[in-house]
Amino acid sequence: MPAAPISVATLAAMKTRGERITCLTCYDASFARLLDAAGLDVLLVGDSLGMVLQGHSTTVPVTVDQMVYHTACVARGRTHALLIADLPFLACATPEWALTHAARLMQEGGAQVVKLEGGASVVETVRRLTEQGVPVCAHLGLLPQSVNRIGGYRFQGRDPDSAQRIRQDALALQEAGASLLVLECVPAALAEAISRALTIPVIGIGAGAGCDGQVLVLHDMLGLNSRPPRFSRDFLKGQGAVSEALAAYVAAVRAGSFPGTEETPY
Repeated sequence: MPAAPISVATLAAMKTRGERITCLTCYDASFARLLDAAGLDVLLVGDSLGMVLQGHSTTVPVTVDQMVYHTACVARGRTHALLIADLPFLACATPEWALTHAARLMQEGGAQVVKLEGGASVVETVRRLTEQGVPVCAHLGLLPQSVNRIGGYRFQGRDPDSAQRIRQDALALQEAGASLLVLECVPAALAEAISRALTIPVIGIGAGAGCDGQVLVLHDMLGLNSRPPRFSRDFLKGQGAVSEALAAYVAAVRAGSFPGTEETPY
């Protein structure tokens, strides 16, 4: 019998059993089929497409229409993995906007979960979405949509005050109903402590090996970025095909060998 499709309940059960969750970004049907076949648990249609596909220097220019389009492309290629889509810049500036745009991502795009960036300022939005039956993935730490405010892509939570804010925000988002949390570019010890404190799964990127799962940008882990982030690894290097690189990534995350010390800056 084929395995049942992944759901948010599946990921929660994986956390309980101590099984690591595998996730990669995805933007089209062809890669969706490859990632699905490789056994990825989660496909994230990230607004990172603005940088890796469109050539922008940030994710800010990405529109809701573009996110709906790419989410629909990925939805047509996947059969097993859970499909998460980003709410892009200012798409959740108010709870009402978030509801409207989440509806489009789910009804037109086929997303099963929507992801939004932010802490205390989006707690009420998360609560409103979940009350209406929308599964939410929260996102703390480095917030790419806020890059113009914070002045660059910098690690977050490295001082006691900011680390405490991230902890408090994580608990508040869970209480508001978030089903998942992405932690980006925070110290490994902080990420591990938050992962242990929360009952929902925590997926890390640049946050060490102590999270419940890992996510990378697809183009980074295939070595297609000429300036990859320090926390990434080229899984295509030494492999004969993309499918082998994807299998190597899944195996490394499952075994806990990725990220290693060389991919954990803090």
